[in-house]
Amino acid sequence: MNNTKFQQNLTDEYCFPDNNNSCRKELRSSNSNIFLFLFLSCISVVTVILNLLVIISISHFKQLHTPTNLLIMSLAVADLLVGLVVMPVNIMDLIDNCWYLGKTMCSLYPLLNYISVSASAGSLVFIAVDRYIAIYNPLLYSTQITISKTSLFIVLTWSCAILYNVLFYVFNGHLLDPDLFSKCVGKCVVVQSQSASMADLFISFVGPCSAMMFLYLRIFKVVRYQVKSIHVLEYDNAHGRGVKSVKNKAVKTLGIVIFVYLFCWIPYYLHSLSVENLTSVSMVWIVLNWLIYINSSVNPLIYAIFYPWFRASVKYIVTCRIFQASSSMFNLFPEQF
Repeated sequence: MNNTKFQQNLTDEYCFPDNNNSCRKELRSSNSNIFLFLFLSCISVVTVILNLLVIISISHFKQLHTPTNLLIMSLAVADLLVGLVVMPVNIMDLIDNCWYLGKTMCSLYPLLNYISVSASAGSLVFIAVDRYIAIYNPLLYSTQITISKTSLFIVLTWSCAILYNVLFYVFNGHLLDPDLFSKCVGKCVVVQSQSASMADLFISFVGPCSAMMFLYLRIFKVVRYQVKSIHVLEYDNAHGRGVKSVKNKAVKTLGIVIFVYLFCWIPYYLHSLSVENLTSVSMVWIVLNWLIYINSSVNPLIYAIFYPWFRASVKYIVTCRIFQASSSMFNLFPEQF
């Protein structure tokens, strides 16, 4: 029996072999796990590429410098951080269940993770506000929503996301002591109590979601009224059909956004309320967090790929025509002229 135990110790692999307090590796080398890592890596790459295309398009082409697109770019920056930093670090940790990035990164990684998703949620709320004002009072939209005001909203969104998550992880204890919940060297464990989950539920989910749902219902009501008002025009001229199409697209797009947001977030918060403590080493935690991360992959699809200007800008980017001297002045809406 002792020989068997001795042989098992020889085959054990540790995260840090030179450290007597090192955690053991949990090697996952089966074909199914390799496929999973490749799949998650592809999601990360696609998330980065899609959000980069959105950011480059809006920042490069003058025609896209509008308040609405600035909010979309803020959303894309938050989602880019998820694909560029959060997803790869999570995949690396999943490979052998070891943390190699040190204590400092262990304390900052959850913070960066949830700052990104909080900023993403905040951007979604302000996009809903922007669309509501544009549809409810289009004649005054240009005076009520300006580039400077939108920039202020973006700064406010990111500032609130940073402040809230810093305070959350300070009171949680993880930010000041990343080893608080780790029993050995080579683990980065985050534990969230049920009371903290309840507070986070209302601040990070119920609040933003309620605001989006309220605005969406208001938009739907306004659009339905306006479509009825111009219904007679669709038989008289093309303008009536065009206005109706634009209004319907606005409602459908925002509806898809809210549906995807709910689909990605509800499972996480339902689980957080059903257990006493959430722990980052739990497989359920990992799966539900990846569902939230995938929202960052879907956002650029919803807000950009469904619009002609994005398809046009991608063609210019892929063909490297954006390097031409006058490329920033290219017309991305040829159908309007």
